[in-house]
Amino acid sequence: MLLVMDVGNTNTVLGVYQDDRLEHHWRLASLRDRTVDELGVLSRQLFALTNLDPAAIDAIVIASVVPPLSPALAAMSRSYFRVEPLFVEPGVRTGMPILYENPQEVGADRIANSVAAFARYGGPVLVVDFGTATTIDAVSSRGEYLGGAIAPGVQISSDALFEKAARLPRVAIRRPDRVIGRNTVQAMQSGLYFGYLGLIDGLLRRMQDELGEPAKVVATGGLAPVFAAEADRFDAVDPNLTLEGLRLIYMRNR
Repeated sequence: MLLVMDVGNTNTVLGVYQDDRLEHHWRLASLRDRTVDELGVLSRQLFALTNLDPAAIDAIVIASVVPPLSPALAAMSRSYFRVEPLFVEPGVRTGMPILYENPQEVGADRIANSVAAFARYGGPVLVVDFGTATTIDAVSSRGEYLGGAIAPGVQISSDALFEKAARLPRVAIRRPDRVIGRNTVQAMQSGLYFGYLGLIDGLLRRMQDELGEPAKVVATGGLAPVFAAEADRFDAVDPNLTLEGLRLIYMRNR
């Protein structure tokens, strides 16, 4: 079995694959000071809850955008699973040409998303990842990673309103019933939700224009389900896209 780990700035998502089938997955907080033993014990507890035998894991692939955690993740893989992990980093075969000016600057999660999106939906394809940052990545009809855009995530925007405006409360990010809010909470939710959709729509429209041909649009990331109600904007909402990309990258490096 294959253990895949997507380590983001806010959340870490773990998944277990049996061949090409995702059997289990979990979402945890990404704490940068977690020790090797904390990571190992937590992973084994998750396995125990689903009656998975850690000894069944014979491969691990990791995409991390939190460099301080990488040594602990590598040591945890060796100590608790007896497996040398594969990190998605420069030199790893992805099967996708990276046309960024400096390919080393592209986050491993963005590459994994793009690999999976092209494999599942073909190209050209645009991948919207609603994470700590919201990223939109473009893949050509030939399966080339072209680049993309990075914007502050909607949760970051919400937190900034709460922290910088003394009289504004912290609000849940959800789709309000109306755009014209009739109280402060409704007004903030409208601005965050519909304003964010406006940002996404504008970027997608401009990217489509630059591509010069219609592209499919796929949404993923922890907050993708919040925006799934706007399904007419997306050809697919695929919450586990990054995990699938990690599986494909592992298969291409066996």
